[in-house]
Amino acid sequence: MTFDDLLRLLGERAGVFRAVVAAAPSLDVTVPSCPEWTLFDLVVHLGEGRRRWAATVAAGPADGPAEVDVPPAPRERDALLAWYDESVRQLLDALRAAGPDRGCWTWWSTSQSPETAGAVARHQLQQMAVHTYDAQLAVGDAQPLPDDVARDGVDEFLRTCVATASPWPHEPATLEYRIPGGDAWRLELSAAGARVSTPQGEPVDLRGLGTANELVMSFYGRIPLETLTLEGDRRVLDRLVAWEPA
Repeated sequence: MTFDDLLRLLGERAGVFRAVVAAAPSLDVTVPSCPEWTLFDLVVHLGEGRRRWAATVAAGPADGPAEVDVPPAPRERDALLAWYDESVRQLLDALRAAGPDRGCWTWWSTSQSPETAGAVARHQLQQMAVHTYDAQLAVGDAQPLPDDVARDGVDEFLRTCVATASPWPHEPATLEYRIPGGDAWRLELSAAGARVSTPQGEPVDLRGLGTANELVMSFYGRIPLETLTLEGDRRVLDRLVAWEPA
């Protein structure tokens, strides 16, 4: 996706999230996929996080995230939505001002995603998309991610959240994630860490097949791994899920 695509889709998902909150019967409904949170808590999480990322992008290259004083989220719904709207505006404005190639602090320094505003925009789109699903689930109207968002989400999650230079603590293993009839990703786990590439027909220890939405939702723990079609040694996937790189 282009940077403009990412910002457009980020704004679109933010708008869908807002509409769910505006129409919800109560802000106190529990979010099943985040069971310790209510819908109000989810709005607060998104709003506070977007303001902090806006400040971090605006600060440029740094040794840590920017410090920012976030005003408390109001409880009254209209005021809460205005506070949330301002949070999204700050993030989009900061990303537009920075452009895709400007550096900034990120938590994924040893991944395969760059430490740039463009990579932040890409990750923020996925955060907004998954939490929009969470909000929809809370009100009983969960929808799959848009296909373009989900397909980019598979690659983004693997390169940002899985790829690492931390040594794999088990025997080397290779996984393949595949959308039947579509894209595929190879994940190699070794003493050099975890690295993502395009499969070239090599043998793998485990293959996971599913739609783009199913892959992303399983990555984020929103649906069971068993939703995917798994071919090969399931122990490799269980070890990967349990792995906490240093």
